[in-house]
Amino acid sequence: QVQLVESGGGLVQAGGSLRLSCAASGRIFRLDSMGWFRQAPGKEREFVAGIGWSGGTLYYADAVKGRFTISRDNAKKTVYLQMNGLSPEDTAVYFCNVIKRGGSNWEPLLDYWGQGTQVTVSS
Repeated sequence: QVQLVESGGGLVQAGGSLRLSCAASGRIFRLDSMGWFRQAPGKEREFVAGIGWSGGTLYYADAVKGRFTISRDNAKKTVYLQMNGLSPEDTAVYFCNVIKRGGSNWEPLLDYWGQGTQVTVSS
C-alpha cells in the first residue's frame, strides 16, 4: 500500500523560507522520479519541481526556478522542497507524487494523493 505524507508547511511572510518533506512508504520511491505539485484556491494542481531517482536530475517550473530546491534521501524514502524567497503567489497546498513525462510536461503517475501541506505566504 502506497502512502505519501507531506509536512513542513506553515504561515510565513513574503521573502521567508520553508522546507517541505514528503515521506513515502510502500512499493515506490527507490527507482522512481518524484515531484512536488501545488494547488492554489480556485486553480488546478500544477507541477512545481521534480527529481530523478538518483537525485542527479532536477526539474523546475519556471515560476520557482532559482528560489526552490528539490532533493531526496533514498535511505529515508523522503523527498524535500526547500523554498526560499517566498511570495504570496506561492500560497497553495503542496503535494508530492511519483512523476512521469507527459509530452513536454511532468505529470503525476499515481492517482493517489496524500493530504498535502498548506503553505501560506503573507504580504
